[in-house]
Amino acid sequence: MEIFLPHLLRRIDLAIIGAGPHALALVTHLLQKRQKIRPRITVFDPSGKWMSQWEHQFAALEIPHLRSPAVHHSDPNPFALRKFAESRGNEFFPPYDLPGTGLFNSFGQDIIHRWELENTVVDERVVRIQPLHNPLFPRFRLWFDSGKSIIARRVVLATGSSQLQIPDWVNQINSKYPQDRLSHSHAIDLRNLDLAGERVLIIGGGLTSGHLAVGAISRGAEVQISIRRQMQEKGFDADAGWLGPKYLRGFFAEPDFVKRFAMIQQARNGGSMTPAMGIKLRQQVRSGKLKILENTQVVTAQWRDNHWVVKFTDGKYECDRIWLSTGTYFDVNSEPLLKEIIRAYPIPVVNGLPVLDDNLRWCGCSLFIMGGLGALQIGPTARNLSGARMASQKMLKAIIKSNITENQAKSA
Repeated sequence: MEIFLPHLLRRIDLAIIGAGPHALALVTHLLQKRQKIRPRITVFDPSGKWMSQWEHQFAALEIPHLRSPAVHHSDPNPFALRKFAESRGNEFFPPYDLPGTGLFNSFGQDIIHRWELENTVVDERVVRIQPLHNPLFPRFRLWFDSGKSIIARRVVLATGSSQLQIPDWVNQINSKYPQDRLSHSHAIDLRNLDLAGERVLIIGGGLTSGHLAVGAISRGAEVQISIRRQMQEKGFDADAGWLGPKYLRGFFAEPDFVKRFAMIQQARNGGSMTPAMGIKLRQQVRSGKLKILENTQVVTAQWRDNHWVVKFTDGKYECDRIWLSTGTYFDVNSEPLLKEIIRAYPIPVVNGLPVLDDNLRWCGCSLFIMGGLGALQIGPTARNLSGARMASQKMLKAIIKSNITENQAKSA
């Protein structure tokens, strides 16, 4: 059954899957370049609105401010947030004038209003991208979980497309336990929890671990953070040199994608705390409410007598909850929406990352990818806000040019 919506034809020109900061950046960049493309863009997200998942995650973990400076956001003008916040200077945090979460969310709504995008997002979840083989003009049929479908000429996947990183020992737990007592950080909402008197074990040394620890302690918990190595402190996920030509020039000049992948891994180098979070955590350690266990790994975990017994490489810990702040990874072969694309248009894959063309297009068809799966073409910050801007700029010409090319072919 095809989808019928008031403002949609059964065939659309450009379908964008996802309504987060990457999708928003792409739409604003496209409209800045060519206003006429507006009626041809349709965004699909189950929430039916922009930035829903982003805002939920920040609220659920009570994150007070972004890690990225004020020039990184979804508007084409890098200084737009600064201008918007002229009367809200107290909502920037040191040391790099990082925008507060409330300020950034307000600015996001301002972007949506200024670019007249309030009614752009359709509340449908895409569950399948089916390539339709037409030698002259290939198309895609997008299937929704409602059972409806629609045909699109071009598709942009902007969902994030990451997989949860689950440690091996979790899959080896052979005792039954309450589901809420072992959670990945993506499923935790601090706002709903009362942790008075509980012991919480947090696995992982990234910034999310810090936010979870601070949130749990404020709710009366005793917390231990377990990290496989020494706790790292960095201002950003990757060195600021990756935001411009300083490092990117060499990255783009490297023709070997295996070497590019190694450069990405080296630049990000696992999870890290900001120096400000490091100060907060050390204060909690001194107060006796937090322990940080470095250079250790979980060997086994068993649920016994209504609590966890966790064995480490160098000791044991008993607790009431385990939170996995182990991050995510990117593997194009694990993305359900791309299964049929991979079969129809096989392309090289390096350690889970697809080798796209320079415009982030899947070779052989008009499918584009934003976010972490585009890292081989964007660099280490592909999943970040700065990566959203870089991806939008790379895709811009290809999307607009393909529009012109096909129109010319039709009129020939």
